[in-house]
Amino acid sequence: MQAHELKKTKQKTSRRIGRGGKRGTYSGRGIKGQKSRAGARIRPQIRDYILSTPKLTGTVHKAGGNMGKPREPAHYINTGELDNVAKKGDTVDAKYLTENNLIKHAKGRGYGRIKLLAKGGLSKEITVKGLILSKKAKELVEKAGGKIEN
Repeated sequence: MQAHELKKTKQKTSRRIGRGGKRGTYSGRGIKGQKSRAGARIRPQIRDYILSTPKLTGTVHKAGGNMGKPREPAHYINTGELDNVAKKGDTVDAKYLTENNLIKHAKGRGYGRIKLLAKGGLSKEITVKGLILSKKAKELVEKAGGKIEN
């Protein structure tokens, strides 16, 4: 086939319905309702679900409220657990607790916050270093003859 053999063909025009003639005024759409209107499209149902779901605004972190940096996870140790592991004169800090399997250390994340709670007794003299203590835990450490360092 060559260029001089090509013929132009007319494009088929779409049928204009609803203007008299064979189809009439309703043009196969029935009477009234959303589907009979011009440009009638029923929106997808998923859009209603998307619109009805509540939207979250701002940055939300697990333990830090809804603003600022997220807090590191806290570790809680009871004095009773510490009494079972510790010996007289030990210095209890984050490293000591991980060595004795009382807390887990996440790689690259530090130790986080470590708090000593007063559940169970404490009978040994220990030095607590760099831990957060509850009031009663502080009293128990001092009563047993231990020291608290920050």
